Amino acid sequence: MAGKGSIKVNAKNIFPIIKKWLYSDKDIFARELVVNGCDAITKLIKLKSLGEATYDEKPRIDVICDKDKRTITVKDNGIGMTEDEVKKYINQIAFSGAEEFLEKYKDQNEQNQIIGHFGLGFYSAFMVAKKVVIDTKSYTPEPAVRWTCSGGTEYTIADSEKETIGTEITLFVDDESDDFLIAEKMRSVLLKYCGFLPYEIFLDNEEKSVNDISPIWTKQPSECTDDEYKEFYHRIFSDINDPLLWIHLNVEYPFNLKGILYFPKLTHEFDSAQGKIKLYNNQVFVADNIKEVIPEFLLLLKGVIDCPDLPLNVSRSALQNDGTVSKISAHITKKVADKLISTQKQQREKFNEDWSDIAPFIEYGCLNDEKFYERLKPILQAKTTDGEYVTLVDYAKENDNKMSYATDENVQAQFIKMLKEDGQKALLFPHIIDVHFISFLEMKEKWKFTRIDTLPEQTSDNEKLLEIFKKALGKDDLTITTADLKTNMPALIVQEEQMRRMSDFSKMFGNAKLPETFTLVLNSESKVIKQLPDIDDDKQAILCQQIYDIARLCNSSLSADEMTGFIERSADLLEKIV
Repeated sequence: MAGKGSIKVNAKNIFPIIKKWLYSDKDIFARELVVNGCDAITKLIKLKSLGEATYDEKPRIDVICDKDKRTITVKDNGIGMTEDEVKKYINQIAFSGAEEFLEKYKDQNEQNQIIGHFGLGFYSAFMVAKKVVIDTKSYTPEPAVRWTCSGGTEYTIADSEKETIGTEITLFVDDESDDFLIAEKMRSVLLKYCGFLPYEIFLDNEEKSVNDISPIWTKQPSECTDDEYKEFYHRIFSDINDPLLWIHLNVEYPFNLKGILYFPKLTHEFDSAQGKIKLYNNQVFVADNIKEVIPEFLLLLKGVIDCPDLPLNVSRSALQNDGTVSKISAHITKKVADKLISTQKQQREKFNEDWSDIAPFIEYGCLNDEKFYERLKPILQAKTTDGEYVTLVDYAKENDNKMSYATDENVQAQFIKMLKEDGQKALLFPHIIDVHFISFLEMKEKWKFTRIDTLPEQTSDNEKLLEIFKKALGKDDLTITTADLKTNMPALIVQEEQMRRMSDFSKMFGNAKLPETFTLVLNSESKVIKQLPDIDDDKQAILCQQIYDIARLCNSSLSADEMTGFIERSADLLEKIV
């Protein structure tokens, strides 16, 4: 059996490229070798089911790191190979048209262009090894074979002493890959890529396998409990908070798709931007957050998607134009929308409880996907200043498309009080994204949004009062007007709706701050304001400053110096009263 030969590959520089290719992800060799072992086991189990082979052992893959010998060994008890099969599958390299492959990718950024790398196969071993030895014994009566290669196109093939069926690959690790000899490093690699493979993987002969061979997404939704969904979420994403709700994907036609998407609990505004969706192919990890497969707005979620039908060894640009990929993406979006709709209809109380957390996600989805918006439009809602939840469609019908809203119940407390006393209620839009969403809704619908602290429609100018305030405050550029505010407050500060929105957009995108254009609205029904022209100048000055500062406190905070002046002035006024 002994002999020598040359690996059949036209591109002579294949091995240097393998070593350089995907350098930042060279841990991928572990995935390729372990997955090959799984394939070998699957083939033998299939032959057994056909009555063409016997297989009485428990399927398993072993990964052994030996720091002293500087070797990593990957063993399986699968189908094994004969000498002819070694020559066919190993010596001819698993690339279909290696020269074409190299030409296609030689000038591209590999890390961004390739997402699957499935097909790199066995030769990924040379990304970390200076020498590789294969000992394999076929399930047939053929003798065991040893194949040896030191990273060139030359190899040797000889008899092997291996006695059991299966394949054992030994990597003699190069000096640049020492970290893979450390057991904990290898464990993290196996968990990353192979944590859910269907056959048990054992590291350094430990009693407990590294992987979970039956992840929850491979089961039927009816077989899973809420606790199991939560346990899986905590384990995979290391999040101490329970997920709000989840969607179990289980599709077999027209494509094969399984997975679970979780809505995470927000701990602060836009914490959901930390979402992560892991993409798998037959329980083999491929990559995180592949936006060509998963709509970008869904990447705010956390979860796993397992789809064997995806062409994972192609460029991302090819994925964007793949018909199956677009159908899968559309289906995932539809399932998310269906889950939200069913939750709103069947679990309205829970839907309301979770609304503050899921609203930013839903709004972001609507902004990015018109079909998503059209499906969810009937359930879009907001909490009102009365503490109840109402759909935007119903609120619009009740108020002739005039959408009154507030953004902060504390800052706008006086305006909310005025609304309630007038028998009205406003919608609460407290999230950063609401600025965009409101503008989006106005473009899509006939709805007109106005914040409750906007300039009243009915105002009048009292020249005497304007002169008194401008003189007392020393602010000739301050815009002042009067209106019936239906409150006992002597004055409030407001801002014109469109100017506020422009200012908010500017702040969000870090642009130059626009000049603030506030208006001081004097309450024409206030006893203080009515009597102000009739008191002496000194008292006028004090009262005007106090009225102005109180109005500013209702609108925003004062500076340190301004707050000090306000407190001292308030103390003086108290003394004068007594």
